[in-house]
Amino acid sequence: MADLSCDVAIIGAGTAGLAAERAARKAGATTLLIDERFAGTTCATVGCMPSKLLVAAANAAHATRKASVFGIRTSSVSVDEQAVMSRVREERDRFVAATLKSIKKIPEGTCIRQRARFAESTTLELDNGQKVSAKAVVIATGSRPSLPKPFQLLGDIALTNETIFELASLPRSLAVIGAGPLGLELAQAMARLGVQTAVFDEGEHIASLRDTEVAKALQSELGKEFPIRLGAELEVRKDAQGARLSWTGASTGVASFQRVLVAAGRPPALQDLNLESTGLDMNERGIPRFDASTLQCGQSPIFLAGDVDAQRPVLHEASLEGTIAGRNAASFPDVRKSKRTVPLSIMFTDPPLATIGAVPTVKMVAGSASYADQGRARVEARNTGLIRIYAETPNGMIAGATLLGPGMDHIAHLFAWAIERGETADALLRLPIYHPTFEEGFKSALQQICEAVKSDLHDLDEVSPPGA
Repeated sequence: MADLSCDVAIIGAGTAGLAAERAARKAGATTLLIDERFAGTTCATVGCMPSKLLVAAANAAHATRKASVFGIRTSSVSVDEQAVMSRVREERDRFVAATLKSIKKIPEGTCIRQRARFAESTTLELDNGQKVSAKAVVIATGSRPSLPKPFQLLGDIALTNETIFELASLPRSLAVIGAGPLGLELAQAMARLGVQTAVFDEGEHIASLRDTEVAKALQSELGKEFPIRLGAELEVRKDAQGARLSWTGASTGVASFQRVLVAAGRPPALQDLNLESTGLDMNERGIPRFDASTLQCGQSPIFLAGDVDAQRPVLHEASLEGTIAGRNAASFPDVRKSKRTVPLSIMFTDPPLATIGAVPTVKMVAGSASYADQGRARVEARNTGLIRIYAETPNGMIAGATLLGPGMDHIAHLFAWAIERGETADALLRLPIYHPTFEEGFKSALQQICEAVKSDLHDLDEVSPPGA
């Protein structure tokens, strides 16, 4: 079997890998896209889309139970568990099929269904014995669920995001290990679908939030639906009901669960690449050191893109990183820096949580607004949450925000765009905000920033609509 050669070899056919291949080919390079399965992207198969399908089902059940607050009487809600999971898989498979359809449009001979590992910096070995020689290589192998040894001993009682959506029905009870976005989204969904659910995390920060005020508000709100035990040291073993968890720390206890969902992070999938042969400089986590503006590893012809670099594990960032890495790999050694977009992350709990831009520092000023009595939120009986907006001094330029409340999965984009454009709190307040909307709720936070930086608001708010 003849060996292969190309300008740019891409390892991994997920979101980042597909973007890298397109960008390199568009730049005039010959490409090879190497993946052992070509099964679709993480988002479509085991991430964004199936999780949101489960969340949508859970929110429908919750809304039906809550309808009485509006004077709408319903009989008791019955969850057809098999139908819920069947729809999750059916719709997920539609998204996966769309991804696979796009892969089929890649020029013939480009896709190589093999596992690849490095023989040296730009030479790859495939499982079938072939070698691939390239001028540059993009690593876009993504991430894999972490399953610590104590949970491995549980066998199929332990679930990850790569197995939970294959359940034919819902478990009676579920322990969720990890209070990050994925763990909290699925925990709330399961609780709303009638599953006895509890969340455990050895850390002290819910959803990795740096803003303690919003973190407290989030834990308080989600804690109304299921217990969240932070700072928990766990021991786990099998028992007749499934898994028996014992915990100490901020609280102590023992409980049995039919299933355990391990959502304690997804480390980069680098372990099988034989990176030692590349001579790359690695950090303490075993990830090659790279420039975030070029995605280049040191001065080498190797680039990282997507979840594998453990920087911004979200789809739009993976796509952008793939484009940057593919373009630079094609033009190596003429590598150019690219401006990265404002960090934007959204957790689709109810209420949703969004973090945008810079984390708060002591040099920034902050404005806060509660949604407990916000007009539109009260109209929809969704009046809960807290938002915090951060701005630079002395000009009040928006630098970041942590938003918890109804509609924040949409409003987050407004703040990301405002940061990209260099807008100030004063400038945002001079833009039209319709009444009654969720957007009105952030006006008071912006006003606090203006007061802190002594911005002149003139008489913009002499008359405020009710419930703003």
